[in-house]
Amino acid sequence: MRQPEESLIRYPCSFPIKIMGPCIDGFAESICEVVRSHAPDFDPALLEMRPSRNGNYLGLTVTINAQSREQLDRLYQALTHHPMVKVVL
Repeated sequence: MRQPEESLIRYPCSFPIKIMGPCIDGFAESICEVVRSHAPDFDPALLEMRPSRNGNYLGLTVTINAQSREQLDRLYQALTHHPMVKVVL
């Protein structure tokens, strides 16, 4: 049986994170800044963007080279506390 603190993820690994927020100028750039502060090797050129059907929201997918669970935890916390972010998956 797996221990509670044991991770199913083997680090380092390529790890996608989905972020949703308003479709406004500066949203994607702001999120890239947050991501790069936690994953300095993140390449913003690989950012995937998908607007919602009505164009009110923008879905972003960032893929980082995750080094540890702690790194992911800090990044998720920073993203969820960002004032423009609605959802992080």
